[in-house]
Amino acid sequence: MILDEETLSPFLSWLVPARVLAVELFPDQLTVTRSQTFTAYERLSTALTVAQVCGVQRLCNYYSARLTPLPGPDSSRESNHRLAQITQYARQLASSPSIIDNRSRQHLNDVGLTVWDCVIINQIIGFIGFQARTIATFQAYLGHPVRWLPGLEIQNYADASLFADESLRWRSSYEVEKLPEEHTKSSTAELCQLAEILSLHPISLSLLEKLLNSTRVNTQPDNQLAALLCARINGSPACFATCMDSSNEYKKISTLMRKGENEINQWADRHSVERATVQAIQWLTRAPDRFSAAQFSPLLEHEKSSTQIINLLVWSGLCGWINRLKIALGETY
Repeated sequence: MILDEETLSPFLSWLVPARVLAVELFPDQLTVTRSQTFTAYERLSTALTVAQVCGVQRLCNYYSARLTPLPGPDSSRESNHRLAQITQYARQLASSPSIIDNRSRQHLNDVGLTVWDCVIINQIIGFIGFQARTIATFQAYLGHPVRWLPGLEIQNYADASLFADESLRWRSSYEVEKLPEEHTKSSTAELCQLAEILSLHPISLSLLEKLLNSTRVNTQPDNQLAALLCARINGSPACFATCMDSSNEYKKISTLMRKGENEINQWADRHSVERATVQAIQWLTRAPDRFSAAQFSPLLEHEKSSTQIINLLVWSGLCGWINRLKIALGETY
């Protein structure tokens, strides 16, 4: 999908760091060390797995073409088992993030992934999900027909029981060396708790921060609704709590948002302005391969520009990325 610079110019504040991050996560040359074992092949294989889960054909074709010329792992049983575990983990975090737990993390450890590797694999999974939803957004904006990949299921809402306790706290599941505070501080509420573990790869942390700051408008209620809805669907009570703490607009419906899909849709049906936003965010979060002009166009009916809508939808893709980092790199207690 080639877009002209005029179309892209309103979005350069987040497109530029996203492009730089793509180069950082998938460099042309990569040296493997004892502490950084995640190979170029494993990175691109993970990217292709997530693209396939999202079902966005253009992204699948792109990562397939990049993966094909690379030499694969050796044919030993250990290498095959390692790649199988990496693939399974990527598929689960991309499609059903709330099922990731300490056992999932242990499986990665068992096949030799270091803490640094785990930061990278989770950043890659989050980034590709964001890429897929960004491409789906632009395809819908341009009115491109939807091309479904057969056999893909819509992501289910995470279980409501995850959100029953309003006093939950979050902690990292990984021990990392304490760095000076200036290295682990974050300017965003979303990354505040994650900054210490993500600072193992400081460039990707810095670029993710730029992405968040350039797409978020703090005073825009739609952004808060999108963040709450993504956290609820993906199963991140930690992200849900962070967003609720900074949201005056939706505090009064906190109890409702903690419930299931039916209750949320019934509420949206009674609020015409929010209905279009809820429908669009749900489709983009749960089935980016099926997101189309049918979900994009109703957002234009509420005096929003296409630029505002694209930024809102891209923001929701970023929220899904943060949800997955919080789920994958830590636990609530």
